[in-house]
Amino acid sequence: MHYRRSTTPGATYFFTVVTYRRRAILCEPDMVALLHEAFATVKQRHPFRIDAVVILPDHLHCLWTLPPDDADYSTRWMRIKSHFTRRCADSLKTTRPPALRHKRAR
Repeated sequence: MHYRRSTTPGATYFFTVVTYRRRAILCEPDMVALLHEAFATVKQRHPFRIDAVVILPDHLHCLWTLPPDDADYSTRWMRIKSHFTRRCADSLKTTRPPALRHKRAR
């Protein structure tokens, strides 16, 4: 499927981003802090203005305005998601139930 995306420098964009498998992790204060950190880190190298954010347990909505000479929101999202995922990976790992684990051969 081909998506048509607006790429107007300096424009304001609306985004909805969903957590992996719609896990309700964004209601945890530690995860919200990591999300805030990810936004702040990316904004240092790739500036943009956050006009509004609504954080719900399994997704978020954002309004961003990009700089007048820039329309590259996808790089920003890639970096935010990458930063967030790396920082909270240990908290999100799932383990197999004990019945599915293999015993080590001795």
